[in-house]
Parts: sequence; structure tokens; C-alpha cells
Amino acid sequence: MAIKPSPDPRNSMWDFIAYYLRVWRRMMQGHGPRITEILKISEATLSRLEHNQRRLSGDEATKIDKAWGTGGVFGLLVWYASIGHDPQWFAQYLHLERVAEIISTFEAQVIPGLLQTEEYARSLLIAGDATRADALLRARIERQMVLTRDPAPHLSIVMSQNALEWPVGSPAIMREQIERVLEASTQPNFVVRVVPRTWATGAYPGLDGSFTRMTGEFGDVVYTESPEGGRLVSTPAELRAFAVRYDRISAKALPEEPSRELIKHVLEEYHG
Repeated sequence: MAIKPSPDPRNSMWDFIAYYLRVWRRMMQGHGPRITEILKISEATLSRLEHNQRRLSGDEATKIDKAWGTGGVFGLLVWYASIGHDPQWFAQYLHLERVAEIISTFEAQVIPGLLQTEEYARSLLIAGDATRADALLRARIERQMVLTRDPAPHLSIVMSQNALEWPVGSPAIMREQIERVLEASTQPNFVVRVVPRTWATGAYPGLDGSFTRMTGEFGDVVYTESPEGGRLVSTPAELRAFAVRYDRISAKALPEEPSRELIKHVLEEYHG
């Protein structure tokens, strides 16, 4: 069987870590403990690490550095990879979104991209970068094809009331958009819930920003958004933190039917 090549280390810091891990493993053969022994993992998991299908955690990097006497190089590489903004991350995110079995999104400010109408998305994109709006719009609408694949992913969306009510484009655009969200809330493989803007809700973890969790054969990955792009999170400690955050945000959200009633109320306001 042909050996699958390592990722190109010039693609991203995480690809470099995967590439460099294989280099060090081969260098250390017969000169130190095996990495499967150091991390207590299987050969299959090691293969995933070396192909950037699973990423080293900070704790794992520290164990490797200690066992192999690297001077802390893996710990530093994981630290830099975790805090940086990788130009390849969004492309990787789009690939993972296409093959994910479960997509869980929290959106604090606007309607999630997978549910945006064309005119709503156009208004947002023109406000952000009018020179690239058409190309970005095509890409965003094409992303929504993931919802029609067979089998379709399970989509769990939690959004703030602000995301429903913030005026984008025009009243007509907003009516069409809220109707899209309402229709989505009735689909059997979608769960749409709303965090109400009330004193009872108050300050909650969702005020820190939007993010998306994806689960599939690749494992679990989180994509966090930022104005200049975003980053993928796949280290166990960070994944646990985002799982807790999503759970705490969901605890503030209304159940499905009350959420649907709130969406209907917002829609009625746009109908005047």
C-alpha cells in the first residue's frame, strides 16, 4: 500500500507541525520511546496526527518535548498555531462543512450564513467589501448546497434575538430573510432556537462572539469568527471549552416552539 504523503508544511502552521512530527518520529526510531507510547495512542491516531486530520494538544506537545528532549519546540509550535490566523483555515473550514454530519452554530449578530437569503447576504457583503461582494456572494450561496445533500447534516442553530432584528438591506429583504429562518425551523433535520433579549437572559457567554462546531468522520472542529478571518480549533482542551460555551448559551435559549413564536413575532413587525 502506498504511503500517504505528509501535508505541505508551507500550507499552514498546523501542516508544518504534522510534517515535522513525522520527521522527528523517523529521527527518533531506536533512540527513544515511540510516540504511540508517549501519548498512549494507536497507530491510526498517529497517522491522523501526521496528516493534520487530528491536531496535537498543548499537553501532548509537552509530553513529546519531554520524552524526546526537543527543547520545547513542539509546545512552542502548537502555541503559535493556536493563537495565529492561518490563511488556509477558511478553505479548510469550507471542506469540513461540506462533509460534516452535525453542524452546530451560534450566531450573535446576523443570520447564520447557511440560512441567509441572497439579498440579505448581498447587503451584508456590500457593507463589508463592496469590491468583492459578487464573488463572495456566489461562494456563500454555494455553501448552502450542503443542506440539500443526501444524507443532509443535522443543523443545530442558536441565534440571538439581535440577529433576527438587526435591520439589513430593507424591510422587504428582512421579511424574506425571517421567512427563510421560520421555514428552516420546521425542517426535521434542523433545530433553530433563539436567545431572547431580556433581563432574565442578561449577560451570557454568547456576547463573546459567534462560532460553529462541526462533527464528522474527521472528529470535532470549531471555527471561530473574526473581522479579518477566523481560526479552526481542534485541540482537546479548546474543544471542551467551546462545548461548555455552546451548552451554556443553549441553556439561555428558548425551546423550539417558543423560539418559533418569537420568530413569527419579528416577522409580523416587518409586515407592519
